[in-house]
Amino acid sequence: MAHRVVITGMSSVSPLGEDWLDISKKLKTVENAIQHFPSWSEYEGLYTQLGAPAIFSDPGFSRKQMRGMGRVALLSVAATQRALEDAGLAESEAIQDGSMGVSFGSSAGAEQGLMDFGNMLVTKSTGTLNASSYIRMMAHTAPVNIGVFFKLKGRVITTSSACTSGSQGIGYAYEAVREGKQRWMVAGGAEEISPSYAAVFDTLYAASTLNEAPSETPKPFDAHRDGLVTGEGAGSLILESLESAQARGAKIYAEIVGFGTNSDGSHITQPNQETMQIAMEMALKDAQLKAGDIGYVNAHGTATDRGDIAESHATFNVFGDSVPISSLKSYMGHTLGACGALEAIFSINMMNEGWFCPTVNLSEVDPKCAPLDFIRDEIRWLNTNYIMSNNFAFGGINTSLIFKRYEDA
Repeated sequence: MAHRVVITGMSSVSPLGEDWLDISKKLKTVENAIQHFPSWSEYEGLYTQLGAPAIFSDPGFSRKQMRGMGRVALLSVAATQRALEDAGLAESEAIQDGSMGVSFGSSAGAEQGLMDFGNMLVTKSTGTLNASSYIRMMAHTAPVNIGVFFKLKGRVITTSSACTSGSQGIGYAYEAVREGKQRWMVAGGAEEISPSYAAVFDTLYAASTLNEAPSETPKPFDAHRDGLVTGEGAGSLILESLESAQARGAKIYAEIVGFGTNSDGSHITQPNQETMQIAMEMALKDAQLKAGDIGYVNAHGTATDRGDIAESHATFNVFGDSVPISSLKSYMGHTLGACGALEAIFSINMMNEGWFCPTVNLSEVDPKCAPLDFIRDEIRWLNTNYIMSNNFAFGGINTSLIFKRYEDA
């Protein structure tokens, strides 16, 4: 028996804030959170000096609790703590009997852990290593720290797949609950800001260098865009079956009804329009919906030339020019492993409130992009029951999620 899967808790740590009220104000006033980092000029050959750090309150964890946490794990655990509180499960011992699992990811572990081992290789000395170096560095540091902190004994799914880490985290959690493998799942993704992540895109000539004008970049789908900006954050969602949520009288934010994921099988860094389109079609098929049922698409929208063009045409091939679309990365940069979770949370909240934000800095749509219904300049009020959120990652990994506005029967 397949179960309907709903979201009963959500929390974010983002460049726009931690509280939805603060975040929504910035989205409604069309303000981005990009900052100039002059200190990055010390890295020879790094041309971008732009980033979007998270606004993060001290969660008050003890030194012992944080012993195995780098920043990416700390962001993840803090977001999950608030998500569990939001779901009314933070004090429940029931989540510790194996009923709750974790499906969560980041592009990599904490940079400090990587530096510890890098210094060892350079200096030929283990003097920089300690008992926590590997725990902080390992690719599954976020989900494992979540599991240990909250004493969760269910399955752990590590979705370390770069820009689809968060969306795959949600998708695989959805499948685990739908198939009855877990009663609850913590789902999402996280990333910490780092000049090394900025350098990844800088060396590919895909990073914005408008260092003196941070508010003017990134510009997804714009003819004059000059690349992406990296950001940081964490998004955590609590998933459970509809029966479980109703039995305990939980608040329900939305239902997950569709998930599609595939891979290009062709190139590590170049996007593939055809498989992007197939991922969206897979999600629609999973949800048993037609393209016309979707009222809004949250675009991956990184502000890279090839990415924007391929994504826009893939979206057009599925929806034509009728579905409203915008990119949240224009506000908080590309938060990499966190983006799928943060964008899902923000899009669900906007759906429930009946409005959607425009893409910042979209003044002149690139004529090479497909003629989509781009939301521009100001928010658009929309009443829709279904939204889609798409993400695409290095390695040719594509994801598409469909959320349904929940209404009591």
